[in-house]
Amino acid sequence: MTVSRFGKVAVLFGGLSAEREVSLNSGNAVLKALQAAGVDAHGIDVDANIHKVLPAGGYDRAFIMLHGRGGEDGTMQGLLELLRLPYTGSGVLGSALGMDKIRTKRVWRAMGLPTAEYRIARSLSELEQAVQVLGFPVMVKPSHEGSSIGMTKIENTDQIAEAWRVAHDLDADLLVEQWISGKEYTAAIVQDQALPLIRLETPHQFYDYQAKYHADTTRYHCPSGLSEQRERSCQELALLAFDAVGASGWGRVDFFIDSHDQVQLLEVNTVPGMTDHSLVPMAAKAAGLDFQSLALKILETSFERSYG
Repeated sequence: MTVSRFGKVAVLFGGLSAEREVSLNSGNAVLKALQAAGVDAHGIDVDANIHKVLPAGGYDRAFIMLHGRGGEDGTMQGLLELLRLPYTGSGVLGSALGMDKIRTKRVWRAMGLPTAEYRIARSLSELEQAVQVLGFPVMVKPSHEGSSIGMTKIENTDQIAEAWRVAHDLDADLLVEQWISGKEYTAAIVQDQALPLIRLETPHQFYDYQAKYHADTTRYHCPSGLSEQRERSCQELALLAFDAVGASGWGRVDFFIDSHDQVQLLEVNTVPGMTDHSLVPMAAKAAGLDFQSLALKILETSFERSYG
């Protein structure tokens, strides 16, 4: 089949979230790759008029490259459902659940999947209580942000108030998670297949925004260094964790293997980055897929939706 089967494609990027900069980089990279492949692809920097822009453009499908709120949380997916415009990746439920770190943890816990102890904080006093229960160190995360935005590692009582301020400026619901010592991994998923695992190594306290998008000191190990059997079991767990929140099409599951050699699931990403620092393209390359082929495979996930 030729690329003409995709018709006219809207590549949605930018938006209004805290991850706008990353989304612009990801979206433009995808747009160039699709156009180079011969796809009739058009970039749209999403704003409040997107509900008018899409119907007026005569598009056949949408490639969602919006990170964070307004694009990765089910709202854009809901709009596209109403417009009856096929789109890439997870649907409304999977997107909304995957973006909500707290409810993702609840689903995983209910299914008996391994993930670190946590508490929820909606006030400074609740954060203080959570730290007291979990013990130092802990990680504080806004429940509905990505790219490690607003996250702080708390190692002593003097850091609690500032961690609260940073996270609460972004979200009313904070996830307070027991700190995991160990090695961090990620499993990229494309069309129900887990790609080769990547082990992340950074001199930063954790894999933060700078380490993800700007630092030259972050190291990516693929092959991951795990045995073939262990890698396969982690891939299977990642697929199960991905499916548990209703995610589909493509995405990423991040996890640790802790100091006791136990897997601890971290989170799901339903619209991961597609920049030159991004993990899904790295994993795809290890699997023999170049960036252009990866973009086309992701675009194919839009065929999972048909509106008659």
